[in-house]
Amino acid sequence: MNVSEKIVEILAEEGICDVFGIPGEQIIPLYKALSCSDIHHVLTRHEQAAAHAADGYYRSTGKIGVCISTASPGALNFTMALATAYKDNIPILVLTGDNELKYRGSDYFQTTPQVEIFKNITRDSYNPLNGTEAVYVLRASIFALKNNPKGPIHINLSKDVLQSTDFEDFDLCYLCEDDLSNISKAQELIDKSNKPLFILGAGARSQTENIRRIAQKYCIPVTTTFHGKGIVSERDDLNLGMVGTRGTPRAKYAFENSDCIIALGIKASERTLPEIPDNLIHVNINKDILIGDYPIHGKVEDFLLNINFSKVNWLDEIFEIGNEIIVGGIDQDLKPQAAIYEILNRFGDNIIVSDAGSHTTWTTLLKKSTKPGQLLFSGGLAPMGYGLPAAIGASIASGEKIILINGDGDFQMNIQELATLKENNLDVIVFILNNSEFGIIRQWEESLYGMNPYQVNLQNPDFVKLAASYGIDGVRVDNLDDLRLLLENNLVGPIIVEVVVDSEDVPLPK
Repeated sequence: MNVSEKIVEILAEEGICDVFGIPGEQIIPLYKALSCSDIHHVLTRHEQAAAHAADGYYRSTGKIGVCISTASPGALNFTMALATAYKDNIPILVLTGDNELKYRGSDYFQTTPQVEIFKNITRDSYNPLNGTEAVYVLRASIFALKNNPKGPIHINLSKDVLQSTDFEDFDLCYLCEDDLSNISKAQELIDKSNKPLFILGAGARSQTENIRRIAQKYCIPVTTTFHGKGIVSERDDLNLGMVGTRGTPRAKYAFENSDCIIALGIKASERTLPEIPDNLIHVNINKDILIGDYPIHGKVEDFLLNINFSKVNWLDEIFEIGNEIIVGGIDQDLKPQAAIYEILNRFGDNIIVSDAGSHTTWTTLLKKSTKPGQLLFSGGLAPMGYGLPAAIGASIASGEKIILINGDGDFQMNIQELATLKENNLDVIVFILNNSEFGIIRQWEESLYGMNPYQVNLQNPDFVKLAASYGIDGVRVDNLDDLRLLLENNLVGPIIVEVVVDSEDVPLPK
């Protein structure tokens, strides 16, 4: 057995069922081992798409995503997607090939300092120098991704290391670095509190049932970040909605009037907490992002096991605040928000994937999530081109029908993945909102800089014919009635629906 075969054996042993990637010269030994395994390899058409797919794979199900590439020309294509995952603390295992060890640091063909390049966009970037190191860092990386998921981990594998038969494998002894020393201080604050409030982020999704039980038993209201939507159903009165720049009136009121804010698994970005309150208990496994006077470095599960709550009664006060967010134009033919409103009316309980742009704003405002992982989008970095590969990853991970809401601009950033969609015959319905412009950029130009629209108008292809060229069904609608009629059908993917929409401005954060 060589190192490549051992790597594949460990992946299977750890429950990895699917991986995304593209073969190339330096990674072929690993692909040879994969070809003899039961692991399902998804051949994408671009490495960026492979990493975005691994990202969507995790966000939709909580299962670790894996992406694989060859050396520099392939590996460097990962950078945009890995930066996206890193900004949102998405655990992805990243395996890249490389030339033989003797060429490290040289100007040899297809040699670049891959590890150094990736260090700023991954939580760890390893460069094993022999087979034993490769096996060790793989086992340690998978453990960290499962138990301390705070971003991608990269392992760079030289071709000679991959083919080596000289390695040792052994059980690792893992030590937790949690620091729960502030638990007693947090308990004192909770004991004095009459108006506690939960803010839930993606790091709390593993405790969904526990948090729901506590919130219901003790009548503690809940708000969420973008990526915490659905941990408590947004149809439950206890869920006040999102807090922050896109927050609801009730969430804003609760945040401003709470005497004890318990933030579980949130990153605490400026979009969620523009100011840091002095009554904030912040629990996160990533100690580097902890803020406030009551930082708890550890798992949400361990925090909840060590904290006691008492029943409170301030919901009636909160419920006096109206909570409706008015989204104008949902009944107008054919505004982007009107199209999204109709799509969500039909598919609101499905996993919804969005990309980057004005349509993402409308989608996050209108989508009501009833469970975690129902709304996927590239939050902290927000690159265009995330949507289609992420939808592919979510479909493969979940086996469910996936709804992708795209703009016409970002759809074309990874348009080649229509081939991957067709090849795997995935039940993904792709809605392209076509207003022939980069809408949000046009809005910024006009509102902030007093410009006439510049370099934002798009000469788009015929998306229906384009779909047909990939062997995918396509349909175009240009009015609200036809969209509603189409949505009454039992749509089965892969299918492209081009929705010709009017130009429209989104409500900008204040």
